[in-house]
Amino acid sequence: MRITAYGAAGEVTGSCHLLEIGEKRILIDCGQFQGNDEAYERSGEPFPFEAASIDAIILTHSHLDHIGRLPLLIKAGFRSEVLATAATREIGRLILMDAAHVMQEEYTRRLRKALRRGTEAAPPLYGLSDALVAVDRFAAPASYDSTLSLGKGASVTFRNAGHVLGSAFVEFDEQRNGSHTRATFSGDLGYKGRDVMPDPTNPNPCDLVVCESTYGDRPHRPVGESQLELANAVKEAVGRGGNVVIPSFALERAQDVLYDLREMWEAGDMPAKRVFLDSPLAIRITDIYDSHRNQLNPKMVARLDAGEDPFEFPGVEYTISTDDSKAINRWPSGSIIIAGSGMANGGRVLHHFRHNLWREDCAVIFVGYQARGTLGRSIVDGAKKVHIFGEEIAVRARIYTINGLSAHADKNGLVDWLRGTGDAEVLLVHGEPESMEGLAGALRSELGRKVTIAELGKSYQPT
Repeated sequence: MRITAYGAAGEVTGSCHLLEIGEKRILIDCGQFQGNDEAYERSGEPFPFEAASIDAIILTHSHLDHIGRLPLLIKAGFRSEVLATAATREIGRLILMDAAHVMQEEYTRRLRKALRRGTEAAPPLYGLSDALVAVDRFAAPASYDSTLSLGKGASVTFRNAGHVLGSAFVEFDEQRNGSHTRATFSGDLGYKGRDVMPDPTNPNPCDLVVCESTYGDRPHRPVGESQLELANAVKEAVGRGGNVVIPSFALERAQDVLYDLREMWEAGDMPAKRVFLDSPLAIRITDIYDSHRNQLNPKMVARLDAGEDPFEFPGVEYTISTDDSKAINRWPSGSIIIAGSGMANGGRVLHHFRHNLWREDCAVIFVGYQARGTLGRSIVDGAKKVHIFGEEIAVRARIYTINGLSAHADKNGLVDWLRGTGDAEVLLVHGEPESMEGLAGALRSELGRKVTIAELGKSYQPT
């Protein structure tokens, strides 16, 4: 058994790991690098392995940094099946199609500028037809806690990771020459105590665990405190006569924020006149939750079974069309605007920044991870001015960062989850260097584990 990291090694995005188990070559995730133009260009570079040699792809969940290069892999010659849960397949189809649409729109804008300069513009990484071809490669959906044979004594089991709808960590077992080896890939792990998603399932003891480390160097505030922080931020901004802009990932974060705002409304604590979910992708994903209710938090399931819609309350408007999105900015005050993208590196949130970021009476609330190189990270790090659509915009709005609403486990959650893996060696991925170093130190001191920080292109084996 051998593992090679081809993405999310020393960084957060671009998850892609090759597992050689028995006679099989299995790719765990095939994500897009995100952050800036350099990351986008890097996503289009040739794969460092033969795509045709891959026997199967296993997807842990449907965020773009885990599935975004799947169409490129197929274009490069991959001809086998993609294994994932039903929800990951369903949501992944929407996310890949949306990514193709966004890239085409960005290309059209770049092309207009390039033509005026007399230069060329790089084409999109892939088109809508490529995204649809990728979705057609999905095999029958995998169920949680059911083991699938990979042949020659190898098998895989999907477990609920509690991160987003359909997310899984995967346990690989290999029976070879009378010995048994198990390797576990965490994917992205959820944070305990949330309202929409359940707590992650406990793992089984294994020999090697490949573990994410997004927030490996810090604890989150308790969920209740973070929800109170969100409520106070909303009240302050609306009280100043401004709007609240919340950059949000279409999958999970948008639904969590809507749920929390509904809780405010039910408590009679909602000061905003209007709440807009301004993301066609988030709206479509939200509609999927009800059909996969068995994968949600039991409290959430009870509300759905009682006929409630936890994402609906008076004042909420779902804006699909571009015209409806533009109309939001006719309201100078009293609005909460939830819009993509979550890292503010594209999407409708940029238009809302253009109208609200320079206003001292407004607020921007970041509720998710901001990768280095993104506009969101620049604002969180204290930028006084940013460029949006070629225009310099002053950052005068009040900026809030609420990491406790994250879909990722914090340092304590990761250490706690890893206790279940027995004495397994730990290979850390999916984190910035300081996060990985912080988690590595905690695992060595608290659990006595052997910990290695993955390097891009380097292979590892259980000892």
